[in-house]
Amino acid sequence: MLYYLFTYLNKNYSIPGSGVFQYITFRMAMAVITSLIVTTVYGRRLIDYLRYKQVGETVRNLGLEGQMQKAGTPTMGGLIIILGILVPTLLFAKLGNVYIIMMLITTVWLGAIGFLDDYIKIFKKNKEGLAGRFKIVGQVGLALIIGFIMYNNSNVLIQQEVKLPVQYDTKIDFHMKGNKPVLTQDVKSTKTTIPFYKNNEFDYAKVLKFLGPGYEKYTLLVFLFFVIVIITAISNGANITDGIDGLATGTSAIIGITLMILAYVSSNYIISDYLNIMYIPKSEELVIFAGAFVGACVGFLWYNAYPAQVFMGDTGSLTIGGIIAVFAILIRKELLLPLLCGIFLVENVSVMLQVGWFKYTRKRFGEGRRIFLMSPLHHHYQKKGFHEAKIVTRFWILGIMLAILTFITLKLR
Repeated sequence: MLYYLFTYLNKNYSIPGSGVFQYITFRMAMAVITSLIVTTVYGRRLIDYLRYKQVGETVRNLGLEGQMQKAGTPTMGGLIIILGILVPTLLFAKLGNVYIIMMLITTVWLGAIGFLDDYIKIFKKNKEGLAGRFKIVGQVGLALIIGFIMYNNSNVLIQQEVKLPVQYDTKIDFHMKGNKPVLTQDVKSTKTTIPFYKNNEFDYAKVLKFLGPGYEKYTLLVFLFFVIVIITAISNGANITDGIDGLATGTSAIIGITLMILAYVSSNYIISDYLNIMYIPKSEELVIFAGAFVGACVGFLWYNAYPAQVFMGDTGSLTIGGIIAVFAILIRKELLLPLLCGIFLVENVSVMLQVGWFKYTRKRFGEGRRIFLMSPLHHHYQKKGFHEAKIVTRFWILGIMLAILTFITLKLR
C-alpha cells in the first residue's frame, strides 16, 4: 500500500525521497525492519495474551532432558510469524503482482490449516489435532491452486533466447550478451532449474517424452504432480523439524535468506545473464516477501530460542514449510530444495525409516526394533545426551553449509 502511495506522490507532486520506493532493495530492507518490529514488539503482547488464555503446550513424557519443564509454554506462536509476514508485504509490495498474490494465498491458506490443528488440540482437548488426511487435502488443494495459476496465468513467464526467423507478430527484446547481440522472448514454460544438468534447466514436459508425439498435452499433470509432492514434503518436513527450541525457526531463516538472494538474481536480467541462470520477469516483488519472511523468522527466534518462551505450533511450522516450497517453485528453484532443505529432508526420512523398520521387524521377528534411539533425528541426539542448544546450533551450521552448496550447484553443469 505504501508503494502505491509514494509512487503517486512522486509522480504527481515530486516529493523529495518518495522515489526511493521504486527500488527493490530499499523496500526489501524496510520489509525486514518492519517485520522485526512487528514480531518482537507485538509478539511480546501476543505471548502474554496466549499465556492469559492458558493456550499452553501439552507435553508427553518421552524421557528427554528438560522436556517436562516446557509444559504450559504458550503455543500457536506461529500467528506472530504470519503477522510479521503479512504486514510488511501488504505495506511494501506491489499487491497486484501475481507472484505476491500466490505467496499471500499460501501464507493465509496454510496458516488457517495449522491454526485449526492447534485449535483442536488446545481448545477441544484432542491431542491428535486435525486428522492427517485433512492436512494432506489442504496441502494438495493449495498445490493445485498454485500449479494451475503458474501454468495458465499470462504473467508467469520466463525469458529465453530466440533465433531468427520469428513470426511477424512475435514480441521480442534486444539485449547485449557481452559483445554479442541476442534476441529474447518472454514465454510460457514448465522449465525449472536443476543442478548437475546441461545449462541447469529441465522441462517437466520431457518426463513423458517416451510416450511419443503429443506427449506435451499431459505436461500439466506432470507439473501438478511435482508441485503437490514438493509442497506436502517441505511443509511436513518443517512441521517435523519443529521439535526443539529454535530449530525450525533458525533453519527456515537460513533457507529464507538463500531464497531471497536467488529471487533477486533471478529477477535481475543483468545478474542472471552474468551468472547464466534463468531470468524470470516480474518476479522481483518476491524479494520483498522473502525479506518479510526472514524478518519474521528472526524476530520470532527472539522468543523461541532456548529456553523458548513460545512455540510456533502447527500454525507456524506448516506455514513456513509451505512458504519455502511455494517460493522455490515460483522462482523455479524447487529441485534445489532437497539440498537446501536438507535438514527438513533428513528429519522426515529419519521418521519414515524408524517407523518402517519398526513395523518390518515386528512382523518379521515378533518385536519392533529401532534404528535411532528416537525419531525425528534431533530427539536421537537428545537421547544421546546432547543439550538441545548444541543440537540446534550444529543443525544451523549444517543449514548454512547446505545453503552455500546450493549456490555452488548453480555453476556445476
